[in-house]
Amino acid sequence: MQVTTKTRVAFQGVPGAYSEIAALRVFEGSLGGGDLEVQPQGYPSFHDVLEAVRTGECERAALPIENSLAGGVIPAMDLLLDSDLRVIGEVMVRVRHQLLALPGTRLEDLERVHSHPQALAQCAGFLKRHGLQPVPAYDTAGSAQDLLSLNDPHAGCIASRRAGELYGLEVLASDIEDEDFNTTRFFVLSRERLPFREGVPYKTSLVFAVGHHPGDLVSALAVFRDHGINLSKIESRPRRNRPWSYLFFVDLEGHTEQANVRAAMSELTSTASMVRVLGSYPSAEMPL
Repeated sequence: MQVTTKTRVAFQGVPGAYSEIAALRVFEGSLGGGDLEVQPQGYPSFHDVLEAVRTGECERAALPIENSLAGGVIPAMDLLLDSDLRVIGEVMVRVRHQLLALPGTRLEDLERVHSHPQALAQCAGFLKRHGLQPVPAYDTAGSAQDLLSLNDPHAGCIASRRAGELYGLEVLASDIEDEDFNTTRFFVLSRERLPFREGVPYKTSLVFAVGHHPGDLVSALAVFRDHGINLSKIESRPRRNRPWSYLFFVDLEGHTEQANVRAAMSELTSTASMVRVLGSYPSAEMPL
């Protein structure tokens, strides 16, 4: 008899959240887990998600790190700085918002729509065209869950199609987001790094800081150019406890086990005032 191993994957929110969708996909592509199955486990906060992996309650976590419209997920970025967990993968989730309501409800019956403020903003055009009042909620899937207890025939919510299926809601309108390229990028986190494999396209995520002398940042960035390394992202964040000092979050193409990346990291360490590698991991493909 074949025994199937389930990998517990922590995510923030309740079932039906976009984070749960990412958790269900942590073994896609180059992160294939063979016969492993995923058991998503929801937690109230990003901090709780990281703690679940740190303590061994879960083996993996799916943490949203960036949205193609809203930019970096700042609370998640800040938490990674204090965490010993490794980034071992990334998952891209195409955000497709559905207008959900209680069974039997018609679109013309609705007056109010509940959801996370970001989801409401991303569907603002649709809501305005239909004269619907946006009502902020803690998250998208949570608003779907709460809609059942509200039992309000004039209320709807914006959430994923999966949330509608889980909570027995009907889809009144599909893909109501104003922009059709809304994608959220998730980091897959683990206590241990994965071994390097030849032939796999990799990214490395790191954080560094520089001094306040003229040319310090240029010198740090020149390290990557000099070693033929392309940067796919650079984003600055204020450095805690050091007013007007900044950290730079960088994604580069390559793995720290590759010679040019290894040499660049060594040189950057002598150029920058602080360097922290978050992890090297297989690059994910953009969803259709």
